Amino acid sequence: MTDRLYYTDSFLHEFEARVVSTIAFENRWAVVLDRSAFYPTSGGQIFDTGWLHNGNENDSKLRVGEVVEDEQTGTVLHMIEAEAALEPGAVVRGIIDSERRRDHMQQHSGQHVLSAAFEKLYDFNTVSFHMGDESCTIDLATDAISPKQVKAAERLANEIIAEDRPVEIRFATPDEARTMGVRKIPAAEREKLRLIDICDFDLNACGGTHVRSTGQIGAILLRKSEKVRQGTRVEFVCGLRAVATARHDFETLTEAAALFSTHIWEVPQQIRKWQDEIKFAQKAQHRMLEEVAELRAGNMLQSTEQRGAQKLVVQYFADRDLAFIKMLAQKLTKNSQVIALLGCGGSQPSLVFAQTPGLGNDMGALMKQAVQSLGTRGGGNRDMAQGGAPDGDKAESAIMQAAKAVT
Repeated sequence: MTDRLYYTDSFLHEFEARVVSTIAFENRWAVVLDRSAFYPTSGGQIFDTGWLHNGNENDSKLRVGEVVEDEQTGTVLHMIEAEAALEPGAVVRGIIDSERRRDHMQQHSGQHVLSAAFEKLYDFNTVSFHMGDESCTIDLATDAISPKQVKAAERLANEIIAEDRPVEIRFATPDEARTMGVRKIPAAEREKLRLIDICDFDLNACGGTHVRSTGQIGAILLRKSEKVRQGTRVEFVCGLRAVATARHDFETLTEAAALFSTHIWEVPQQIRKWQDEIKFAQKAQHRMLEEVAELRAGNMLQSTEQRGAQKLVVQYFADRDLAFIKMLAQKLTKNSQVIALLGCGGSQPSLVFAQTPGLGNDMGALMKQAVQSLGTRGGGNRDMAQGGAPDGDKAESAIMQAAKAVT
């Protein structure tokens, strides 16, 4: 079992250790040390990265790209890119990526503060915690959470940060922890629990890396909440991540505001106005398209010769889309005894087969034959069907071929 130095000092960024072994683990090479300050992925917190150096100036540092825990033995495995010539007993210096470590401490300590805030204000227990590369989440044991509750928890958490309360590491047996008011006791049996004590605010069992005082968290910014299977998920960022996220949001809003020639606070109002204008324009365009289809249908029927008791309209439109030819087919077959076989090109070449209800052909079956020969998909009912085509030329050819099968 590896002696975990971060248990007592999360700010230890360099340390010396002896090599126990170099082993193959899950098709990768791992260095096992007798002691380590590297944090392995556990309890929702992601791993540290850094380097191992044997002290010889002629040797390059070994990059530690991931740190994992062998759950069966409790050994910390330092994953490296290639097998290293490190003999058992050799002394190496471990160097932690301090910026990554600081970020993880801010996120994890911030999570403790935030979880305690939700519990104190609304009795929402934290079910799980996940730290990602860009943001973090906690799942709360509640079916719903209001914007007002989100703001209140965020405010309380940031008040605790502003007060710069001490954060201490304590150890206790499970029985002792139960009498101390620990927020959550781990289910796994352990002789000693490592407790993170945020002065007069939260006491919780945790094996992660943490700040020395809440002020070092910097700030907590809640991003969004959503319903999940086990409750409600809240996304948040802390510290320098919160600053970077706020900066990115501001720049995005500033760019959007410039496009609307307005202030960033008025962007939502401008977007709603823009959406209303688009809906109005779409309705006007639809009415105009209907008028065009009506006129086009009338002209086409006048120029189409009678074929017994019915008329057969076969037409390909290179510059129209599916919406237009479908509307045109409806206009053509509305009153007269008409069969319409229409095709279009454009970005989505398509076919529409339609007939006046009551005529003897089956447009769905006719379309099925057409799309099978084209290798595309489509369908419909006896009086109207639609399908796709690989390109405009094949769409035009398909409607000509279908015309031969119409009775």
